[in-house]
Amino acid sequence: MKYPVIVVPFLKVSGMALFPFILVGRRIDINDPVLINHEKIHLRQQAELLVLPFYLLYLVNYLLNLAVYRNREQAYLNIIFEREAYRHEADGLYLQSRKWFNWRRYF
Repeated sequence: MKYPVIVVPFLKVSGMALFPFILVGRRIDINDPVLINHEKIHLRQQAELLVLPFYLLYLVNYLLNLAVYRNREQAYLNIIFEREAYRHEADGLYLQSRKWFNWRRYF
């Protein structure tokens, strides 16, 4: 599925999935297949959870990780949704074979 990619110059991160859009900080990032695939994985996760529950689970998982790791970067990298996305971001075919709710494997 094709998702609209929007350049948001003031974005503090390289990319962000905000269903149904992919936001990137720089125009050049539109052509970064790894970044775009990472965000597409997040869009699939969001669709599976009907969007709002995704954001709630994401936030709760981050806060729990923050209590465990006491480090913002480690807390972020260990969010279950991020673990799946980072693990498969370089595999351009991943979404074609990905099973529904596969993010559950990263608990």
